[in-house]
Amino acid sequence: MSEVRVRFAPSPTGPLHIGGVRTALYNYLFAKNKGGKMILRIEDTDQARFVEGAEKYIIDSLKWCGIEFDESVIVGGDFGPYKQSERKEMYLPYAEQLVKDGFAYYAFDTSEGLTAMRERMKEAGVPSPQYNAVTRTTMQNSLALSEDEVNKRMQDGDSYVIRIKMPRNEEVKLNDIIRGWVVVNTNNMDDKVIFKSDGMPTYHLANVVDDYTMKISHVIRGEEWLPSAPLHVLLYRYLGWEDKIPEFAHLPLILKPDGNGKLSKRDGDRLGFPVFPTQWTNPETGDVSSGYRESGYISDAFINMLSFLGWNPGTTQEIFSMEGLIEAFSLERVGKAGAKFDFDKTRWFNQQYLRAKTKEELSQDLQVILKENGVEAEDDFVATVCEQLKERATFIKDMWEEGKYYFSAPTSYDEKTIRKKWKEDTPKYMTELKYRIEEISDFNSENIEKEFKSYLEENELGMGKLLPAFRVSLTGLGMGPSLFDIASLLGKEETIKRMETALEKIN
Repeated sequence: MSEVRVRFAPSPTGPLHIGGVRTALYNYLFAKNKGGKMILRIEDTDQARFVEGAEKYIIDSLKWCGIEFDESVIVGGDFGPYKQSERKEMYLPYAEQLVKDGFAYYAFDTSEGLTAMRERMKEAGVPSPQYNAVTRTTMQNSLALSEDEVNKRMQDGDSYVIRIKMPRNEEVKLNDIIRGWVVVNTNNMDDKVIFKSDGMPTYHLANVVDDYTMKISHVIRGEEWLPSAPLHVLLYRYLGWEDKIPEFAHLPLILKPDGNGKLSKRDGDRLGFPVFPTQWTNPETGDVSSGYRESGYISDAFINMLSFLGWNPGTTQEIFSMEGLIEAFSLERVGKAGAKFDFDKTRWFNQQYLRAKTKEELSQDLQVILKENGVEAEDDFVATVCEQLKERATFIKDMWEEGKYYFSAPTSYDEKTIRKKWKEDTPKYMTELKYRIEEISDFNSENIEKEFKSYLEENELGMGKLLPAFRVSLTGLGMGPSLFDIASLLGKEETIKRMETALEKIN
């Protein structure tokens, strides 16, 4: 088997949707599993839809995701340039060769002429008019016009495109790795434009020429390109490259969580989750779209989640490192059906990755948020806070939002807890408990718990009688990690001080 070479070829027309990231990921996993090469190619032939900053966004986002390229606009390579606009000069000779060989033709039609043709066809009862073998004979092209007229128009500099000449009633077959045999009759295909009047190729010609000249062995892309695949097979054949046709694999869609259809930014906005890997700012409007990175997701968790949207390892294992994914991945285990996006599962993945981090790693992350909020704390203290909170957190920011009491005394107290648990005799018990706590010489969680339970037994009190009041005094909240661990970390002086403050404020 020749070297596996795959490419991810986005267009810089806006931010990278997570569906695009998954396509890049599957290409990457496949290439690395086979010991092959991963190429990033920027397909910027559609200059009208070009968006400033989109190319940099794509590159930076994929870097955050941990998807690395062997060849690209950044790292270079032996098959560059890796941006289609910089390869512009190479496409026209191939298009003209197709014309010369009778597989394509020049078309001089104006937009008005194309509109008139479609209207005529609709009046004749054709619901979806196409520029094809039936209509091409009535249009302004090199198949319908005389050779002299064509030459004159070319010499006069008339605007033209080059269209592929689709054969009549021919079956085009391709064996897709995911979907099996795909067979399309050319009577159902139109004469697509392969070279535009602005001197740039369309996607169809450019991607075939680029894939051939870059020696791409496998084309792994979204299923929206499946209808175009037969055209690409024909282009390979007409250009004399039939023995170099890559293997195709068309990936299923990522579907919205509720209902049917492809997951869109609108779905994310409506249901409250990002659909882009990193934050995107629209350069024209200034509108900001949220990203997984800025929402607090760990990149490895994001990638692990994304890998399961369409693929499964055939086992019950769900947590995979990138190395584990590379080892387990195969295109044969990618399904045909669309994969519903599950935001709760996405959060679950992040939670698992957060819990797997050491308290020292979490401390470094939490320290960033603490500094942003003007809080200074020793690394060892913060690490212990992380250890106590990580089982309850989904994101690093949760540890700050739910654990502020570690860094400053509460200024308010949970009303529900006060209403239900702070009774008339609570101040008496809390005061007595405070005196008992003051007497603890070795102030650790084990001794605090022992003294607390001893006091309850002596006074024949249940846990629910005093523990909620004790907790709300120290944290201001009705729930949280082990209260004895919290008290131990705060220290005796701070614990007593908070109990005294609560007795004053709540009463």
